[in-house]
Amino acid sequence: MTFIATLRFTAEGIANIKDTVQRSSAFKTSAKKMGVKVKGIYWTLGRFDGVLVFEAPDEETATAAMLHLSSQGHVSTQTARAFEASEMESILGKLGG
Repeated sequence: MTFIATLRFTAEGIANIKDTVQRSSAFKTSAKKMGVKVKGIYWTLGRFDGVLVFEAPDEETATAAMLHLSSQGHVSTQTARAFEASEMESILGKLGG
């Protein structure tokens, strides 16, 4: 299952911004131990400070990973389930006639 999380820096995250790349690397390592595969971490301009794309075997694991990330105090997250084309075709098939 694919998930996309938008990230916003907390005050602590901004105060320690010089460590953001190292923190992202540490998150990748801890996420892998949880069974989560980080596909990409991006720093962005605009409403959100970053975007995280990852795969997890289920919603519970994805939630645990995001809770772990947020508990570090540097970012807050908002996560959505993302569907690939084949998954969307299956969903559309359930609409009926």
